[in-house]
Amino acid sequence: MKASSIQSMVILLLLCVSLGVTETRAGAGKTPPGANPTRPVKPQRVTCYNHGSKCFLKYVTCPAQCPQVQPKDGKSKGCFLDCYSPKCEAVCRGRKPNCNGVGAACFDPRFIGGDGIVFYFHGKGNEHFSLVSDINLQINSRFIGLRPAGRTRDYTWIQALGLMFGSHTFTLEATRTEKWDNEEDHLQFSYDGEALSIPEGLYSEWTSPENNLKVERIASKNSATVTLSEAVEISVNVIPVTEEDNRIHNYQIPSNDSFAHLEVQFRFFNLSAQVEGVLGQTYQPNFHNTAKAGVAMPIVGGADKYRTSSLLSADCKSCLFSPSNNVTGEGLLSMEYAALDCTSGVGSGNGIVCRK
Repeated sequence: MKASSIQSMVILLLLCVSLGVTETRAGAGKTPPGANPTRPVKPQRVTCYNHGSKCFLKYVTCPAQCPQVQPKDGKSKGCFLDCYSPKCEAVCRGRKPNCNGVGAACFDPRFIGGDGIVFYFHGKGNEHFSLVSDINLQINSRFIGLRPAGRTRDYTWIQALGLMFGSHTFTLEATRTEKWDNEEDHLQFSYDGEALSIPEGLYSEWTSPENNLKVERIASKNSATVTLSEAVEISVNVIPVTEEDNRIHNYQIPSNDSFAHLEVQFRFFNLSAQVEGVLGQTYQPNFHNTAKAGVAMPIVGGADKYRTSSLLSADCKSCLFSPSNNVTGEGLLSMEYAALDCTSGVGSGNGIVCRK
């Protein structure tokens, strides 16, 4: 075979290989024949059913960043429609409590009031305190705590919440556990004195017979949202006192109790100008917060003023609630500050974010 013929064959072979590589690279991103290409999630449309809302029955498309009200993974932000914003705009929002947002009650316990000011309320372990007391709504808390030798006060955490509205009651609590296990559910509920069984699982829910109270799990275990129609939305998460927190703060947590407690964030829909309670008072239009600015732990007192005899009692000295009151709408303030993030002071926010 002549040298020129051999050279021609080599060039032809190299050319074929080069074309094959080019084709492989070009087709690398293509969907193989028979496979189903991943399609973008079609944004849902949401609306508000609150008659007083400017978004009443106006359908709004969810943002592309959070196209679903209930994301499949449960961790992504969900689509929420701000029913009291003049913009009628759907926004993305996390589902679990934001301990740096207005209306939060977390840690030992640290509150962020309706005025955006951070304060601590210590109370006492194994006692109950009114967080919110209004004409038609009472929200109490049960504190758990301990007092190591040499301390003058208890370390305390919120272990349970009790709601009273009309003639009905609702409770949720973090159940006691010796050793914390993320794979176990530590949430317990009751309605009108009867235990509720809400199956574990993301978005598992229960609705009251009157259809005005809804409980929805926002994780398979230990997290939920409680919504009382046109009154309040409560996001809760159960956590233990961690070994790191125990070491940093020298809580001296015993080995037989993880001190499971609640992280909570409230979003209020209609509060009166006279609203009371450890947290509720901060939503009064002319409230003056006595927490000292610039100190590491600004404390607001009033334990005697807000102490109740039980989780479902409205007998504190400043309590306003009466079961005979069932006021909605007129004479009440439309308030919502939970969109604010208080890590760097008071920011800007958009009224009530509600999901319908």
